[in-house]
Amino acid sequence: MFTGIITGLGRIVAIHSLGSSSNHGKRLTIEAPAGYLEDVALGDSIALNGACMTVTALDSAHKQFSIDISAESLAKTCGLAETGVINLEKALRANDRLGGHIVAGHVDGIGSVTHFAQVGESWELRLRVPHELSKYLAYKGSLTVNGVSLTVNRVTDLADSADHAAGSEISINLIPHTVQNTALGQLTKGSQVNLEIDLIARYVERMLKDTPTQAQAKP
Repeated sequence: MFTGIITGLGRIVAIHSLGSSSNHGKRLTIEAPAGYLEDVALGDSIALNGACMTVTALDSAHKQFSIDISAESLAKTCGLAETGVINLEKALRANDRLGGHIVAGHVDGIGSVTHFAQVGESWELRLRVPHELSKYLAYKGSLTVNGVSLTVNRVTDLADSADHAAGSEISINLIPHTVQNTALGQLTKGSQVNLEIDLIARYVERMLKDTPTQAQAKP
C-alpha cells in the first residue's frame, strides 16, 4: 500500500527487453536520489509513477535498482516504456503517517492533459479522464495522478457530447511544492498520465451493486 506522497524523483536510465516478442516485458533500471536505497531490500515494493513494482536487483553503490515489468503492465500504464524522470514512493509501513490517501499502486486507466498553466502562485492541471472512470470522481474527492495523491476541484462530465465515450474533464490545483518536487511539473498539453481512483469509491460501488432493492428483498 501507498499514500500518494512522493518520496523521491527517479530516472529510468536503461530499458532491456525480456524476450523477443511483444508478449515479453521489460527490465527497467532506475537511478534513485542519493541515500534513497539505504533501507531498500530485494523484493521490496516501490511505486513508479503510481504503478507498484518489485525490486529485483539492487546496486546501492551506484544509486540504482531494477524492476521487471510485464507486457500486460506496460499495456495498462504510461511513462514506463521510455527513459526519463519518474515519481518514486516506497511502500507504506504500519507506523507511517497517511499523508495522502490509501493508494494500492494499481493503475486503473490512463488520462491525458488538456490544460496545464500557472494561476497565481499555483498551477491548474486539467485532465481528460476515460468514461469508465468518470463515475468514481467527485468534487473534493481523491485521485492518484502518476502516483501523486491529489484533490479534484471540478468535474465536468462530457458524456452528452457527440462522443459518447468522452468521459470527463477534471481540474486539479497544484501548489508550487508539488510542481517542484514531483515529475508533474514536466507535464504538457497532450501528456498521458497514470490514474488510480479512490480505493474506497471502488468498494462502495461494489457494495451498492450487490445490495438488493426493496422489491428484491421482499419474500
